Amino acid sequence: MATKLTQDELKKMVGYKAVDDHVKSGMVVGLGTGSTAYFAVERVGQKLASGELTDIVAIPTSIRTKEQAESLNIPLVTLDTHSRLDVAIDGADLVDPALNLVKGGGGALFREKIVEASADKFIVIVDQSKIVDALGPAFPLPIECLPFCIEHTMRNLEALPAMQGAKAVLRRGSSANNQVDGEEIAISDNQCYLVDMHFDEPIKDPVALADQINKVVGTVEHGLFVGMTTSVIIAGEDGITVKDA
Repeated sequence: MATKLTQDELKKMVGYKAVDDHVKSGMVVGLGTGSTAYFAVERVGQKLASGELTDIVAIPTSIRTKEQAESLNIPLVTLDTHSRLDVAIDGADLVDPALNLVKGGGGALFREKIVEASADKFIVIVDQSKIVDALGPAFPLPIECLPFCIEHTMRNLEALPAMQGAKAVLRRGSSANNQVDGEEIAISDNQCYLVDMHFDEPIKDPVALADQINKVVGTVEHGLFVGMTTSVIIAGEDGITVKDA
């Protein structure tokens, strides 16, 4: 009888496949943040060490990913010197049928978005649990905000027409997850606060909501990644499937 794969084993499968299928020698590669992206970074390091990949430079999307990449001797650059990437690989907290995403559970949404928006291809790696019929109730929508007058900004976010009554919750404890694991306000790599919007019903129009959030003064970036995905690699009990945009 086949043994059911653990969630970490599923994450490793998609992380490795994304690198094996999409990363070639000579590329500029965006390295995502989080428990699934960890395995993609690991795979890049392995293939560089073995000589299977050469002349790679990478742009990390968080301090955590930067530290992991450095430990694997992956050469790192920034968008200041390399404004176009061949490919970026990252996980997601939710994926809808149109391949729109909610990201930012790990608190790196601004750096993830600026890197992944600069990539020719954005490959998303998830396990089956992240696939949903609609964005919203299954996972809060993170929004990175300036600390100044944060309660005012949270009220303005809650009042957006497309927000549909979602409740704004200021993240506390570690910025790397949206669980309450401390009393102090969570601080992002950019020294900003993280506001998690909790929905009771599906987001009816992610495109409209993304546009409305962008107009709220005090916000830095939101975790709606709309129209950015090239492909999603999904690991499930029956193996790996790929959905292309």
